[in-house]
This record gives sequence, structure tokens and C-alpha cells, in this order.
Amino acid sequence: MLKLRLSRGGTKKRPVYKVVVADSRFARDGRFIEKVGYFNPLLPKDKKERIGLEAERIKYWLGQGAQPTTRVARILGENELIPMPKNGNNPNKAIPKKERKKEAEAPKAEAPKAAAPKAEAAPKAEAAPKAEAAPKAEAAPKEKTK
Repeated sequence: MLKLRLSRGGTKKRPVYKVVVADSRFARDGRFIEKVGYFNPLLPKDKKERIGLEAERIKYWLGQGAQPTTRVARILGENELIPMPKNGNNPNKAIPKKERKKEAEAPKAEAPKAAAPKAEAAPKAEAAPKAEAAPKAEAAPKEKTK
């Protein structure tokens, strides 16, 4: 399957990406079919040199069935080569990781307290079915050993 994707270049902590057409089985920075643009994330968004695309070649490859990755689809959408893709749904993205962990732990701590009153009432009701199930469980291993 053909993909329109980013291939990383540049040095450590100074990325520059090529927009390439590649087979999805090839390595990210490995072999590609054609370079169709570049993307420099270090430049401000208002600079024209931040993104360079060969519109005709991109339209050709899209016509041949190449699928853009999520990031490339956004870049192409911003440059009006394809319709802008809809935003993904990640409601936790704006919350710092430490706060997400605290929120995840808080419901777990509250859940056992809320379940405790239910658990006290449940053993009385479930005591009879468990007593009936126990003899069946003992009988089952005897049948398996035959």
C-alpha cells in the first residue's frame, strides 16, 4: 500500500522532514518512491518556508491510491490540497500527565468504599447459591479423573 508520509532528517533535536511517497512496508526513513515536499517544524507557522509541497505530484499520487498519514493529511488540508481532516477525539490531551494519573487513582480509591456496603448485603443473598455450587464443583473433578 502506498503512503504519503514524513521521513525524518536533520540532526539530533533539530528535525526536518521530507514528504515522501513510500510503500507502507518500507522503513520510516528508508527507501521511498518519490520526494514530494518538505516540512520544517522549527520555523514559525506563518513563514512560507516551513512547508514546501509539489501540488501536482501529490494530486497524482493521491489519484493512484496513496493514503496520507494523519500528520501529512493535516499538512495537505492546511494547504488546501485535500479536505481538512476532522480532529481526533482525545479529551485527556489538554490535561497534564500527573493530573491524569491522580484522576485515574481517585475513582479506584472511591470504588472499594462504595462497593463495601453492597458487598455486605450480597453475601447473605449469595450464600445459598454458593453452598449449592460447592458440591457440584467437588463432583466434577471425580468425573474428570475417570
